[in-house]
Amino acid sequence: MAEKHTEDKGLQEAAQQTAAAAQRDEPWLIRTYAGHSSARASNALYRANLAKGQTGLSVAFDLPTQTGYDADHPLAKGEVGKVGVPVGHLGDMATLFDGIPLGRMNTSMTINATAPWLLALYIACAERQGVARSALSGTVQNDLFKEYLSRGTYIFPPKPSLRLTTDVVAFAYREVPKWNPTNVCSYHLQEAGATPEQELAFALANAVAVLDAVRDAGQVPPEDLPKVVGRISFFVNAGVRFVTEMCKMRAFVRLWDELCRTRYGVEEEKYRRFRYGVQVNSLGLTEQQPENNVYRILLEMLAVVLSKDARARAVQLPAWNEAMGLPRPWDQQWSLRLQQIVAYETDLLEYGDLFEGNPVVEAKVEALCAAARAELARIEALGGATAAVESGYMKERLVDSATRRFQEIESGRLQVVGVNCFTATEPSPLTASADGGFLAPDPEAERLQLEGLAAWRAARDDAAVEAALAGLKRAAAEGGNVMEPSIACAHAGVTTGEWAGALREIWGEYRAPTGVARAVAVRGGKAELEELRRRVAAVSARLGRRVKMLVGKPGLDGHSNGAEQIAVRARDAGFEVVYEGIRLTPGQIAGAALEEGVHVVGLSILSGSHLELVKETASKLAALGLTDVPLVVGGIVPAEDAAALKAAGVAAVFTPKDYDLTAILAEILTVVEASQRAAA
Repeated sequence: MAEKHTEDKGLQEAAQQTAAAAQRDEPWLIRTYAGHSSARASNALYRANLAKGQTGLSVAFDLPTQTGYDADHPLAKGEVGKVGVPVGHLGDMATLFDGIPLGRMNTSMTINATAPWLLALYIACAERQGVARSALSGTVQNDLFKEYLSRGTYIFPPKPSLRLTTDVVAFAYREVPKWNPTNVCSYHLQEAGATPEQELAFALANAVAVLDAVRDAGQVPPEDLPKVVGRISFFVNAGVRFVTEMCKMRAFVRLWDELCRTRYGVEEEKYRRFRYGVQVNSLGLTEQQPENNVYRILLEMLAVVLSKDARARAVQLPAWNEAMGLPRPWDQQWSLRLQQIVAYETDLLEYGDLFEGNPVVEAKVEALCAAARAELARIEALGGATAAVESGYMKERLVDSATRRFQEIESGRLQVVGVNCFTATEPSPLTASADGGFLAPDPEAERLQLEGLAAWRAARDDAAVEAALAGLKRAAAEGGNVMEPSIACAHAGVTTGEWAGALREIWGEYRAPTGVARAVAVRGGKAELEELRRRVAAVSARLGRRVKMLVGKPGLDGHSNGAEQIAVRARDAGFEVVYEGIRLTPGQIAGAALEEGVHVVGLSILSGSHLELVKETASKLAALGLTDVPLVVGGIVPAEDAAALKAAGVAAVFTPKDYDLTAILAEILTVVEASQRAAA
């Protein structure tokens, strides 16, 4: 009888498990991060992806839009439509979402310095569709702290930027209650070298700075603060070490719950939920054997969907070829299908949390939490996230972490398949097509955007524009919320550059610390580095002074990680290094080369604008009589573009496949030696 009872109990438990499995969870929002060339081309891409089963939109904007310039601004030259869609005014926004009902769409916009403006344009566009603000759902990233630390698309100093963030938060919780008004972003921190502990601490310190500012600004009644806390969302990164990454997400859940309860007194569980979206790691995608990136992307995705208690609410995946160039529609479809297979073909969504009570997971989560709490305490002691950004503390920590990661790869202690191990390979059929395996941006996009911008300005009511801009400046100067004046500007026909220009008049612009000055040097170094040091010393002796290199970031590309690491390693090898940070014009770079008397100029460009910016820099150097100063270039440069650059006189081109910094600098030193022999 006992055996029969045990058997019956086992059958009952199995039936219960089967019944539970039948109650599938809803899948996360399935997105791709997309936008290129023009609003019209991007609209066609969005509609095609939605037809393929994508359930939300994630908009990539071009660099002029992100940094508050119109397409005809000198700094925008060569950048229009390259890394995303250009949106210069309400007409562009209407074209971007033509035929897409905004009342039924969940839209994420990766936008920061100009986040209030793009949200204003989105609201104005919806109102033209007849959609009420309260019906809109989606997200603006609206996170400036990580821009100072990693991505570089900031405009204003930290305090005015924090003011803009809080204006959006205070406006949105009342007027657009289903909208996430800030998406605290640790994604780019990992791309810039952050360890999991730094990711946790820096992102949470950022969220604390925003919520403290909202609480202290007086725009939100104390009784409504829990609602505001409940609308804060996060945007995170997941690397290929997926066990650690999964534990990191569980640590985020735990730490966020602690902060909500202890710092802000939030009692309702629904307002304490850690809500996050994710794009998995792009830093680890390789140009070598790029087909391997498909496996990396899948493993990274598992980190954020396997754990039900810490599962992402929205997922967007990079494409396998993003280390080489812009993904084609088919490449984006491949990443979309990966999400759909995991969501709909597997049984993942049929079960509860798979890791609850696991001692290994629990130990790792608590270790991450302890390290993050300690880092949070250090940031708090400095005066919070704003002070830690302004002092350069956070940036220096990231540059140090990235330096250590590069050293690990170079030494082989961190193995990357196809890069520093298992490098023997067959030719990839994925890259053998005529287009090289990626999408080339439309070369006509910039011209068409300029024509459209001129036509827009000619057709609008200039008096209405001036009145709207005056209202915006008045709100900024007097402490009013900028959102309603920004929406009025959108309807009046104000352009992106005019909106940002009005606020530049009030708050000025900002240049963040580079983090390079006190970055950790390579300790000792392998034989190749010692040989490079010897060579640098010998060349410097012949020149009568140290070999001097200018590392420049022309245009609007703010991804400075590679440039910073070259600067740090060059300095450690014995070069004298000039590095003045991001967002310089070719003329400024050429002027610095003349003033500093450099022996070589190195340009870092990851936005796809290398042809235009390199040629203009070379022209500016020639105009100053510096034709004997060699020019080298690093970035995501397709092979045919590299050939064109070399034909135009560039001495060397480095791409993501060139991961060994010492080898890169050895080649640059050879370039310097050749130029000196030619000059002699």
